[in-house]
Amino acid sequence: MIQDCDSLDSLPADCNIDVVVPIVGGKVHGSLARAGKVRGQTPKVEKQEKKKKPRGRAKRRMQYNKRFVAVVQQVGSRRRGPNSNVKA
Repeated sequence: MIQDCDSLDSLPADCNIDVVVPIVGGKVHGSLARAGKVRGQTPKVEKQEKKKKPRGRAKRRMQYNKRFVAVVQQVGSRRRGPNSNVKA
């Protein structure tokens, strides 16, 4: 056995070293023959034309108005997140 403080230079030239290295990666769930099944059977939908979103100063202004100006105060006065489904 070699200690942590020992170096490999101190070992004799004809010495054998057994090294145990764990292999990265785990078990594969399902067979690889079914890979891409869902995407392959999903119908292709063309991209839609969308209105361009504001950038820079205009985007920051929109965020400020959405978060602080147009906020409706609830009864408990606890702020809800932007994705909350709770109705006031």
